Amino acid sequence: MLLQPIDIFVYAWLAIAVLSAIYVAWDQFRGNPEPTVMKWGFVLITLYMGPIGLLLYVMADKEPAPGTHEAFVQPLWKQGVGSAVHCVAGDATGIILAAVVVSLIGLPMWADLIVEYAAGFLFGLLIFQSLFMRKMMGGSYLENVRKSFMPEFISMNAMMAGMAPVMVLLMMGRDMRAMWPGEPLFWFVMSLGVTAGYAVTYPVNVWLVSRGMKHGLMTVRDDAPAQHDAPPQTAKNASHDHGAMAPMPAGHVMAAVTGKDDGKHGMHDASSGHGMHGGGKTPTRAQLIAVTAFTSLMLIAGMTVPSAFVNMRLSAHEVGKLIMPPGMITTQETPAATMRDMAGIDPRESVYTAPVGARGDQLLQPQIVDGVKVFHFDLEVIQWSILADRPVNAYAVNRQVPGPRIELEQGDHVRFVVTNHLPESTTLHWHGLIVPNAMDGPAVVTQKPIAPGATYTYDYVVPQVGTYFYHSHDHPDRQQSLGLYGALIVRPTHNPDNLKRLAALHLPPEEVTAAADPAKEVKADHEYTLLLQEWLARDGITYPAMNMEGGLPNYFTINGKSYPSTDTVKMRVGETIKIRFIGSNTNFVHPMHIHGGPFTVVARDGVDLPKDAQFQADTVNVGPGQRYDVIWTARKPGRWLVHCHIPHHTTNNNQEQQGGGGLMMVLDVLDADGRSLPMPPQ
Repeated sequence: MLLQPIDIFVYAWLAIAVLSAIYVAWDQFRGNPEPTVMKWGFVLITLYMGPIGLLLYVMADKEPAPGTHEAFVQPLWKQGVGSAVHCVAGDATGIILAAVVVSLIGLPMWADLIVEYAAGFLFGLLIFQSLFMRKMMGGSYLENVRKSFMPEFISMNAMMAGMAPVMVLLMMGRDMRAMWPGEPLFWFVMSLGVTAGYAVTYPVNVWLVSRGMKHGLMTVRDDAPAQHDAPPQTAKNASHDHGAMAPMPAGHVMAAVTGKDDGKHGMHDASSGHGMHGGGKTPTRAQLIAVTAFTSLMLIAGMTVPSAFVNMRLSAHEVGKLIMPPGMITTQETPAATMRDMAGIDPRESVYTAPVGARGDQLLQPQIVDGVKVFHFDLEVIQWSILADRPVNAYAVNRQVPGPRIELEQGDHVRFVVTNHLPESTTLHWHGLIVPNAMDGPAVVTQKPIAPGATYTYDYVVPQVGTYFYHSHDHPDRQQSLGLYGALIVRPTHNPDNLKRLAALHLPPEEVTAAADPAKEVKADHEYTLLLQEWLARDGITYPAMNMEGGLPNYFTINGKSYPSTDTVKMRVGETIKIRFIGSNTNFVHPMHIHGGPFTVVARDGVDLPKDAQFQADTVNVGPGQRYDVIWTARKPGRWLVHCHIPHHTTNNNQEQQGGGGLMMVLDVLDADGRSLPMPPQ
């Protein structure tokens, strides 16, 4: 599944890499006169590096015409290509195998790098160099291990110096799907890392070949197969005569490494097809020490510099497959829990796609069981449309955003059966209500969080009247901004059973908890509950909107929709509407304004204001968690806006659509004939 725009390139790159490797394998084994170990080296390097590996093969090793391979591969830069290919093929194989294992085990990144280095070095030294090239080098396996140790050490240092920072910064910088072998992005990042490692180690390998410390490209002809096991001098002569690959004389590499020549074995000329360019120019001890020290410093830098930018103590198990918001700042001290809070929703976790026209805040009718009003809440990840062309991945209650509206009477005995189908634990809090402490909802503080797949029941008697709302209280900065909230409206009651339950609560006789007089409820011809929220959606991923770098929202919604997809409420002149503003948002104070004349504020935070405390305004500042009930009178026909008076909050992804966006809706006051006024010409 394509989650990010980069995924298109990732899949294309991996497909090209496989096809390129298939071509190289076919061409190599079809007739390119190369030793088997080098054939596999080019196949592997092309698989790891994709078209770059194919380019190296065609430019440096593919025989352009029959019988020309010896002369074609003779230049030193091509010999360096061959040496680096052989080195990287072996080392990268060990590194990649180790990366898969440590990811599954769950080692921290700093340990991951150490294991990968050790695995790459040992695989390259013990398998690709000493074992696969034994015939070419001559001597016993242990002798070849000893001979190959220093060149392999130098080459591996350079390779890991280039590979390590690329892997770490790309794996842990933003899209941490790259930490998991089951994700294509993991293999793409490995490909980039191998390419970087090859680029860094290539000049080192050119130097090693030029000093006779490593093999380059070689030629094997089918007309001289018996020469492989011939004595060194005989094989050397044969290679001059037939172009066949000769075994590497015992002690050859060590002479180069130590700067000594015992006089028994001289350097082979490159024209023989051996891939050796030493020409007797063995490195001095000082040169060898300098190169070794320099590549070691490169390795240390490559392994440690990333720790200045990312938390190297984290493992793949801790970060999961998180995708961080673009521009989000993470440091070497950012813990995994913080990353999980800031990370976007994986669209693959969505279980349902709501129709584009689906509405949130729909009234949920209870089941009545032994006089108890029972509500069932199912919490799921769904795809929700805040605009016709703007889907978001959301945390939803009963597959709607906001969750269903709950309308109760004071004194109701209610039971909320909450089943958690989210990929993380959660709780629900009943904002503003005085409930038993065990029912209040703060995770860990008053209850054990509801684990994924688990069910929890909230059971209490509703003591108050007014405008309230419910929302998550387990990582609420994340879950609430992703849609886990809904309106809860409590009205006065005449029900004698409710009055008995209120009396049994023994609450203080304050106005907020006393039985409210239904006759004193401020009513209107229309009611509209208006829940605010901010969203961050980019490149197909929905992130929790946070008032911080990289987390700032780019969409704003009323009841789960952005204008022009918000509701339009139709009224007539002289009618009134009670708008319940609910600050279910998580970031900003929204100054909510209504055009067409002032309104009367009749309640605040669930408490009705006495007549003499009510006041007129045309704007109320609705902060997170705040509620205002206001009465607005339709004075004149027309389309009157309700909107946030921060202009940026009336845009969609920083642009206006049909005159605005975001936190806007329309009160359509009909004329005397019951018609909407005509729209102005465009």
